[in-house]
Amino acid sequence: MSTVLSPLGALLRRHPYPLYSALRRVAPVLRVPGRDVWMLFDFESVKRALHDPETFSSRAAPPGKQPLDWLIFLDPPAHAKLRALIVRTFTPRAVAALEPRVHALAHGLLDRVIASGRMDLVGDFAERLPPLVIMELLGIPPGDAERVTRWTAAILGLGDTVLGGEHARRAREAYAVAKEEMRPRLAGLLAERRVAPRDDLLTRLVDAEVDEERLTEEEIFAFFQLLLLAGTETTANLIANAVLCFAAHPAQYARLRAEPALLPAAIEEVVRYRTPVQMVFRQTTRAVTLRGRTIPAGTLVLPMVGAANRDPAHFRDASRFDIGRAPVPHVGFGHGIHYCLGAALARLEARVALDALLARVQDLRVPERRRWVPRAALAVHGPARLPVTFTPGVAVAATCPFHERAGAG
Repeated sequence: MSTVLSPLGALLRRHPYPLYSALRRVAPVLRVPGRDVWMLFDFESVKRALHDPETFSSRAAPPGKQPLDWLIFLDPPAHAKLRALIVRTFTPRAVAALEPRVHALAHGLLDRVIASGRMDLVGDFAERLPPLVIMELLGIPPGDAERVTRWTAAILGLGDTVLGGEHARRAREAYAVAKEEMRPRLAGLLAERRVAPRDDLLTRLVDAEVDEERLTEEEIFAFFQLLLLAGTETTANLIANAVLCFAAHPAQYARLRAEPALLPAAIEEVVRYRTPVQMVFRQTTRAVTLRGRTIPAGTLVLPMVGAANRDPAHFRDASRFDIGRAPVPHVGFGHGIHYCLGAALARLEARVALDALLARVQDLRVPERRRWVPRAALAVHGPARLPVTFTPGVAVAATCPFHERAGAG
């Protein structure tokens, strides 16, 4: 069982669900042998850990380390104050206003590869779109794209610190280097916004105020890092995992092409079936008993969201991918006070990206889907690269979504 917290073999990283199923049956609440870490595999235990901050604190970190001061690692009342300020800036209206730009960016990326009939679905599309959208949302100049990608990789690597040892040391060093580069760059951008406000998220973060309180520059820096991570890696995996699901379930892919109105439901089913973030981190504030096992106070707990979303006690035919499933009460975007602020943006990007793929390519094929290379970071699930082939479709105007064309007959 110690392999669960080690750099997993490619086969297990690609398809952890049989292991989850076995552990859910025999040890849904499990202490990892040789480590002071517990893992939760069933839906009710995971949901409890996400919903009960008084028992399962978000101030979680590997033993001997301090948690980050990001929104997702805060407990009430500090969490409530900071979230209230950020909610004022990260509004549904601001997200919805991005749709035309996301549409143009998605089609622009496809324009580069469409004629060849092949691409790396991750490197050419799924991995490139989310950073461009986040930069657009924040108001970061296009010239910063390379460094934003580098910063995001370093932040993502922090999840590996739970492993300890040399792996954790390298992850912390990479993050320290990225942090030293991020801080002055963000400070410069914020200074520009104070002098010359723009219609972007950085300006709204500078101006946000609740009960005469504003965000400090350190709080903005923390949210900036969180947004780079959650707003890029999660969405890239969601898009790529959707293609994996369609490749493995051609009847469902055919159904979606015949019934494009199912696309939003299909995205929810992808989040459930191949959850982009497989685990989160919590720390017990007191001893708690789950499934007959008592977890001591002060213990690092890993609620395995990916396992919870395949729990047959909560989902009928949990191992079946069904784009018509409704409702889909997954916990892929969290639950309770830490429900993902960026869920609406992730859904929007996935919908527009998949809409573009459905419109621009035909006969989408993943020749080596059983051997795809998994992402390196411990907590996430998705391919690092995914070569695909296809028949290029007819060129279309970037303002004409797939569902409108399909409806037009």
